[in-house]
Amino acid sequence: MNTLPLDLPVIQNWSCHNCGGCCTQHLIEITEEERQRIEQQKWTADDGVTQPPVVSLTRWPRKPRWRLAHRDDGGCVFLNEQGLCRIHAKFGEAAKPLACRVYPYALHPHGKSVAVSLRFSCPSVIRNAGKPVSEQRSDIKTIAELIVPDHANRMAAPAVTNQDRLDWPEFERLIEPLTGLLTDTHIPLLVRIFRSLGWVSLLQQSRVSQLTKPQLKEYLGLITRAVKIQFEELPSPIDPPGKVGRLYFRLFAAQYARKDTVQSLSAGWRGRWKLLRAILAFSKGRGNVPALQSGLNPVPFAELESSLGGIPEGTSELFTRYWQVKMEGIHFCGPAYYGFSFVDGFHSLMLVLPVTLWVARWRAKSQERTAITLEDVQSALAIVDHNHGFSEALGQRDALRRIRYLAESGELARLCVWYAQ
Repeated sequence: MNTLPLDLPVIQNWSCHNCGGCCTQHLIEITEEERQRIEQQKWTADDGVTQPPVVSLTRWPRKPRWRLAHRDDGGCVFLNEQGLCRIHAKFGEAAKPLACRVYPYALHPHGKSVAVSLRFSCPSVIRNAGKPVSEQRSDIKTIAELIVPDHANRMAAPAVTNQDRLDWPEFERLIEPLTGLLTDTHIPLLVRIFRSLGWVSLLQQSRVSQLTKPQLKEYLGLITRAVKIQFEELPSPIDPPGKVGRLYFRLFAAQYARKDTVQSLSAGWRGRWKLLRAILAFSKGRGNVPALQSGLNPVPFAELESSLGGIPEGTSELFTRYWQVKMEGIHFCGPAYYGFSFVDGFHSLMLVLPVTLWVARWRAKSQERTAITLEDVQSALAIVDHNHGFSEALGQRDALRRIRYLAESGELARLCVWYAQ
């Protein structure tokens, strides 16, 4: 049983508000033991379960894999009319699959402790609604004892770059100054992004593993002061994203906006054919954007490149909180993000901003509006963070190659400015 202490986010609130979103937006894979337990519960139509509750994901001779079944309307078979789980109501929380009990928390190794983050695909996390997470230590500890492996305290810190690695105490020194740059609310949002990207670029050019502890502390202080001086305001002029940058960005946007559920675009051979056509459309960037999920209707690609009045009030606060939770929870690199290095994972985390704003534009245009609202941004971030760190496509070598190009070419910074206008 794991007994490592927890590092909890101090700025985030969350309580379940029974919206049922997690029971419709996520496919829940379960273990063989969980499958047997659910089937032994003998669910019937009298309980509101009118179909077999478990679906097989593989066929012989492969090792069986299972998930909870979903109804035709997209909801889990155990989701009732009040937005509650039938398993929880009848047998208690402990009887639910572990994946359901964990959500929306995400727990990651952090040296001699466990870092706790949250998934912003949950509307209550997005709204910062509920009880402070810092006051839920006992409940999270129960979850941690079920999922954190006993060897977690022996897991190495994520690599800084592909060629550089630090032990946990030195790795932690990277988190504080970078998080501070990114979340300084006295500085405009886009200036913070330029400072943070500049800081990471300087870090990337160094072999910090060769520095002593005092030298590392001094170096981080130097590059922090340097980017503050360099970026007191946004550079001017800022070129728009280039052709290749836009192509790579659209491919990322398609992967982030794709819905991988029973009703997804890729369900069945017809769905896979539509998905292929959608990928080709995103590659070309002409005509209409294919509808990948409900609320994102076909609209011309060109209309999403025009300004929709800038980012609405509340966007800066939302992303400040999002980034702080992800950074302090080590939820952007290492085991939490496809094994990516600190540098690659941070660049991927920064890409979330322009992708979210692009999807927010798509949502607004789908409703024939000429400006995006905070609700558009919130809904878009929920869609994007549903996939961030969890979609297999975003962890592929090709995705890593594209994020490196966007960062090294300066396109990532230009994309952030372009879609925030």
